[in-house]
This record gives sequence, C-alpha cells and structure tokens, in this order.
Amino acid sequence: MRFGNYMKRIALIIILGLSAIGLHAQKTMEVGVFGGGSYYIGDLNPGIHFLMTRPAYGLVARLNLDPRWAIKLSGYRGEIAGDDAVSGYAPGRQLKFNSKITDFSAVIELNFLNYITGSTRNILAPYIFCGLGFFMYKPEANGVSLRELGTEGQNIGFDGRSPYQTTQIAFPFGFGVKYSLSKKLGFAFEWGIRKTFTDYIDDVSTTYYLNGESINPSDVEQIMSDPTRSHQPYEARGNSSTQDWYAFFGVTVTYKFRLGSNRRCSDFGNRKDY
Repeated sequence: MRFGNYMKRIALIIILGLSAIGLHAQKTMEVGVFGGGSYYIGDLNPGIHFLMTRPAYGLVARLNLDPRWAIKLSGYRGEIAGDDAVSGYAPGRQLKFNSKITDFSAVIELNFLNYITGSTRNILAPYIFCGLGFFMYKPEANGVSLRELGTEGQNIGFDGRSPYQTTQIAFPFGFGVKYSLSKKLGFAFEWGIRKTFTDYIDDVSTTYYLNGESINPSDVEQIMSDPTRSHQPYEARGNSSTQDWYAFFGVTVTYKFRLGSNRRCSDFGNRKDY
C-alpha cells in the first residue's frame, strides 16, 4: 500500500475515534497537519541534536479535554541519517546510514496556562507532553538495505545474533508552544524526542564479525560491515550499552471542531461561542 493511502486511512481512524470520545464528553477536537524536520541520536551521532536533519511531515488530531489537558494522536513520516564523517565521532570507522521512519504516537498534553483555540484571552500557552508510540524504519546505505546484509553477523547467527525487528515501541516526550490564530485555527511549535528500545536504527550496535584483512572488496555485505577492512571479529563496532533515539520538531496548524451539543465554553476571552 502506498504511504499516502495508508496515512489517509490512519487519519480517518483517528478522527472517528476521537469524535466518538468527544461526542460523549462534549469537548472540542482539532485536526491538522504537521511540517518540520527529523533527526537521530545513536552510535553514529552520540549527542549532537539537529545534526543531519531531514524534512518530515504528518497528520495530527487533538481532543481538548479542558483548558489545561488534551490528548493528541499523530502520524509522522520523516527521514533520519548518520555519518561518522559528518559527526566526527569515529571518522576512521567510515560507517553511515539513512532511513525513512514512520511514527504513530498517542500523547497527553499539559498546558501551563489556560488555553482554548478561539479565545481572545490567554492565546499563548507553553506545554509539555508524553505518551506511547510505535515506529517503523529500514536502515540503508548507498541504496542498499543494511538489515538484509546482516552487517554484524546476524544472518549466520554469529555469537548468537539474529536479525533485528524494524517495527518497535517508543516513548515520545517533549515540549511546545500553542497559539490561537483565529476562532477556528490553532498553531503550535513543538519538539519531541522518542526513547526507543533498539540499538539498530542505524544498523550499528555490537562488534565486527569478519576478519577485515580477508574482506573481498567486491563483496557488498563485507564492505558495508567494515568499509575500512581493518577490524577483527569481536572488535567494537558500536556501543550496545546505549539505545538509539530519534526526534521530530516543527509546526502544526489545526482546525477546531465543536463536538456534542454543548456550544459554549468558559469565558477565557471576549468571544464566548467557541
């Protein structure tokens, strides 16, 4: 299935699900789009945020429970990348990767100030969020799928290793600022990072499994595992004691729908019929 069609189906499920909740609670719902960037932190980039940022986009749906609390569902699509030569962390290793990443998350948002899209008072509110999500990824280098090559001996069971899963759970958390553009339109800027439970987003985690001196330069599998052809089995290739992270940042623009029969809200501004 093409990703565009997949996102449309996910968006429909999100809207219908939140509508059912909102109709019972007589709350408001906002749906909209996200645009920004994505990047990664891991073995090829241990700590430089925003390094090798790539474009990202997505859909969001927010159920506003009250002026302080909201539930947001999102589906984001982006790309992440890492390169020893760019980060400067281990340039002699000469490893690199890039991966399309698809993220679905459900988070709770807490506004530090009372906020209602459409209010003429308290139109700005910083907020924090946390929740649960899952993501899909596929690390590549020079257009070659790295997982399929088994670059750390996974395909031959070296040292008991097996191929890693490319669908994983993540814990998203972060912060942002909301701003009421008009009676129906809301704007937000946010940054959110994802704690993962895999060290293979970048296809780098444990040790080399080949004798570099015997690597055939025409063997793609071997060259992708050790481009320098200078390492021995069990020499460190990555740091398996740490796990990878990825982040999305950018802006959302949402349109507010009134749910249920309650057509009025608390007077947080001059405009009462929100």
